[in-house]
Amino acid sequence: MTAGFYERIHVDDKNICKLFLKEISEIYTDMELTAEELELLAMPRRSFTVHFPVRMDSGKTRMFIGHRVQYNDARGPAKGGIRFHPDLTIDHVKDLAFLMVLKCAVVNIPFGGSKGGVVVNPKDLSRNELEQLTRGYIRAIKNFIGPFKDIPAPDVFTDEKIMVWIMDEFERIHGEHVPAVVTGKPVELAGTKARHYSTALGGIYVLEQAMRKAGMEKNRARVAIQGFGNVGENAARLFFEGGYKVVAVSAIEGGIMDPAGLDIHKVMQHHKATGSLLDYNDGKNITNEELLACDCDILVPAALSDQLHKGNADEVKAKIVLELANAPTTTEADEILFDKKITVLPDVLANAGGVVVSYFEWSQNLTGSYWTEEKVLQKLKNIMVSSFNDVSSACSETRCRMRKAAYHLAIKRVLDAERLRGNL
Repeated sequence: MTAGFYERIHVDDKNICKLFLKEISEIYTDMELTAEELELLAMPRRSFTVHFPVRMDSGKTRMFIGHRVQYNDARGPAKGGIRFHPDLTIDHVKDLAFLMVLKCAVVNIPFGGSKGGVVVNPKDLSRNELEQLTRGYIRAIKNFIGPFKDIPAPDVFTDEKIMVWIMDEFERIHGEHVPAVVTGKPVELAGTKARHYSTALGGIYVLEQAMRKAGMEKNRARVAIQGFGNVGENAARLFFEGGYKVVAVSAIEGGIMDPAGLDIHKVMQHHKATGSLLDYNDGKNITNEELLACDCDILVPAALSDQLHKGNADEVKAKIVLELANAPTTTEADEILFDKKITVLPDVLANAGGVVVSYFEWSQNLTGSYWTEEKVLQKLKNIMVSSFNDVSSACSETRCRMRKAAYHLAIKRVLDAERLRGNL
């Protein structure tokens, strides 16, 4: 991974927070919140910075900086990822933690929101140094995390291997098995089935409710997907296997299109063999901009933020936009699409399947049970369908965009919890 890649991730995250905070400020005005409610929402419950030593492979000790923000835990223990990034700041972490509060509230799972990580470029570390860094960070925050306090998960440049180190270090400290301290673990070590494709599948469950409401049939629906990482590739595969016609897919270098429909299994083989989607035998090369404006029924931005903006939103031909990426649509584009009567299924709802399945993993760990994949999928569908109905009803009542309705609903749920606790 190059420095440029890290820079893109950081800039993209800042765009997400900028768009999110602008939207939230408008929601606050619409809801006519009291000074007490505004003050409560404006401040994280806990935010802290730790400094901890790590013995490097050279034998020398190096000090590292870690952050953790537990923004709100009125609805349940805080929940949020741990990222390793050289440009991580406490202020940025606060914004992301608040976004997690609202995402968990939208899908009505009993979690608050948190976020954290270490200021480090992981590509500069050996495997042993990465492990020692992870364990050192957990020792530094050990009193602030736990299955009933704050449950970490994978985030930018962390994965299931790192989650195992987190669990193992926490268990060493406490002298007992505590698998529910972290989610995103391998199935072999108390993880849950379906986690790897839960974000994509959760989005499809939401989409199918919107299609039913619009009278659309999936065997006639043409899908275009921007992004071919874990979420985008799994979405393409699930759409293809579910009987949809996937007419276009793209990655950072560009994509491919076939109006007759792509065989996604063969596309995946081509991508694995060549490292690119381009020059696939049964498809025409296209740019990402061409994909966003292509003739389709369902457009799925599953890449970076800010992809649909005021300069290209008017060119969108899809009937539904399913946001599997974080903040792929700017506020201006949202308004344009709303005026065109294009349904936008917002990220805070559409890509929440991952945190829902994290909730399932936590629940299984607490009870010592192990669910079948079928049970996980059925429970995921129930929550995503119920959440769509909640947001859709709120949207119909206020005649506003679904994104605003989702934020409005989430903030109301958080404030209701605070009120019941006697904090308002």
